[in-house]
Amino acid sequence: MKVARYFCMVVWALVCQPTAFALETSAAVQASVILKADTSWDGKPIIYPEGRPEITGMIIEIAPGGETGWHSHPVSSFGLVLEGELEVQLKSGALKRLKAGEALAEVINTPHNGRNLGSVPVKLVVFYAGAVGQKLTVKERAE
Repeated sequence: MKVARYFCMVVWALVCQPTAFALETSAAVQASVILKADTSWDGKPIIYPEGRPEITGMIIEIAPGGETGWHSHPVSSFGLVLEGELEVQLKSGALKRLKAGEALAEVINTPHNGRNLGSVPVKLVVFYAGAVGQKLTVKERAE
């Protein structure tokens, strides 16, 4: 149930902007912005794909000491760490570290590797803003 609650929070936060809530906050309803960005974490502009839009949401789990392997995303993606501590590294050496509750706009068309730094699984929810039939992730070839 915990994952479902976080999933709903992320969807709500990504859809709503702080100046344009669909409903007013009250003692019973609170809303917090977890991410508002016009660039990915490496400073490049967020782009929208050509074609019929398609949003894909995924829960991703990385075992302690595990890595995603080098890959890139040809679409914009946005993630929230639900549990654990994640390190994302670019080939340039740039690092982004995230703990539970932290969000990021992921890099686009830039090879990167995600790594679990802790002793518990990393659980994150990621939303990809792509187009119907478009790949979300491209595995990098070994050099």
